[in-house]
Amino acid sequence: MMKLGLTWPLQRLLKVAVPYGDTIHRGLCWDAHCITLHGRSSLLLVHCESRYTCVRYDLSPMDWKRLEEIVYEEIRLGLLDAGIPEEQVSAYMEEAGDIQLTRTHGRREVAFLNRAWEDVLSADLLVDQSSNRQPLLNHAVNDRLCRCAGANGIDTAHAHLRRYFHERERTT
Repeated sequence: MMKLGLTWPLQRLLKVAVPYGDTIHRGLCWDAHCITLHGRSSLLLVHCESRYTCVRYDLSPMDWKRLEEIVYEEIRLGLLDAGIPEEQVSAYMEEAGDIQLTRTHGRREVAFLNRAWEDVLSADLLVDQSSNRQPLLNHAVNDRLCRCAGANGIDTAHAHLRRYFHERERTT
């Protein structure tokens, strides 16, 4: 089951209180936060293992009510945008299964979410205000050097994500 950790501000926006999730490998965990880009309510998703980041821009109140559907779609499309082969993305999404809403996944992961948020804000000139999907913004953020919870050292989130999927492929 995929664990989607909601930040406190996102829990307040959704008017939900969620429990801590069971401990699982952070590769199936994402943290989510509500941010404002160009005055619009937007979703920030960060993969807990690699710090790979996806942004969904300009969510309406109705969109927030179907958060799980949007998250599932954004993760799938974000992984494809990152160059992960379709068959690996499909296998990952199948293994992940349904989304379980939880609290965020830990201090370290939230620290990396906050750094991803800073990177998004610093690249906000790349926001395509005509689209909810933001592949250009995502690409710019994920090509910056960073640290992540799932690996030692500095590399891009794209590289951390590719290593994660390479390891998944090797062990299955």
